Amino acid sequence: MSRRASRRWQVSSALCAAPVAVASVFRAVPAPWPSPVVQLVAFTPWFMLPAGAAFLLALPGRRPWAVLPAGALLALQLLWLFPPDRLAERLPGRPGDPQQGTGQQPAAELKVMTLNAWKGQADAAEVVRLVRENGVGLLAIQELSPALEQRLDAEGLDALLPYRISRPTVGAGGGGVYSSRPIVAADSLRGSAFHIATVQLDLGRHPGADAGGRPVSLSVTNVHTKAPVWGRAGQWRSELAAVGRLADRPGNVLLLGDFNATYDHAEFRQMLKRGPGGQGAAGDGGTLVDAGVAALARLVPTWPKAGPPLPGVVIDHIVTSPQVRSHSYSVLPVAGTDHAAVLVTLSVPADG
Repeated sequence: MSRRASRRWQVSSALCAAPVAVASVFRAVPAPWPSPVVQLVAFTPWFMLPAGAAFLLALPGRRPWAVLPAGALLALQLLWLFPPDRLAERLPGRPGDPQQGTGQQPAAELKVMTLNAWKGQADAAEVVRLVRENGVGLLAIQELSPALEQRLDAEGLDALLPYRISRPTVGAGGGGVYSSRPIVAADSLRGSAFHIATVQLDLGRHPGADAGGRPVSLSVTNVHTKAPVWGRAGQWRSELAAVGRLADRPGNVLLLGDFNATYDHAEFRQMLKRGPGGQGAAGDGGTLVDAGVAALARLVPTWPKAGPPLPGVVIDHIVTSPQVRSHSYSVLPVAGTDHAAVLVTLSVPADG
């Protein structure tokens, strides 16, 4: 290959690699970046494509000083896309695993679903159909409007999920939790523009060594943090941190909803550690687990499903404490909203 041709390959590789390198600095450094940078970091998984192109374009030139950096940049993107430390949290024998040690702790199976209804515009009939066909026992809705709540009841949601704690509002501030099992209000996040409420779910009692069986309960938080747009990155950070502190409690914990954050945001990863200390609740076996990350679904976007033609990202999450296992993760579109519904089946161990 001529020197001129080799140089063309190297320049092409560098042009592909340069934006990836810049974005990688933003992703790697946990600084209080401004809103445009926060939004750019959300698209980190898709930078794997130009990183791969940079590596392939560097190969024909056969220059190690070009190939090795491009290969390292691609490897970094893959490491972020499939983080080994988070995937290991779903392996048998990890800390907090209910099957670890002698005997298996009884667990209750629960299908859960979350949906941002886009100011109440989601198709109520489709939402109820998904609940019915998938056997959903717990539904969290963000941006719940009074009109949508009425349409959901008209479609029969109240018969499928008779227990609810909701605060519908006009606009984006409403929210609601619907359940097939009894729920009681437990807490709410003050100072947020959206309704972020925690409820306690009673999953009954399951046979065990104790007389009468062992109780199974779940602390459920319907999450909707402010989006990091128009200079609101500071509020977005404070709300994610507050959600982490809210989840810093012993027992079975479930956070689900629209976090307006991806796993590539340092603030979201810090939230999984349950607050600034990053140690998790005492005796709880570690940090929270994102079911989508554990299911290798980081390239299955939940937003946007309508509106601008952007590459999709995962900003809707189902997050659990480590002793709660998950499987059958799926993302399903819903007419009328720019968010997809996220579903997963949980195995919830007995209390204590």
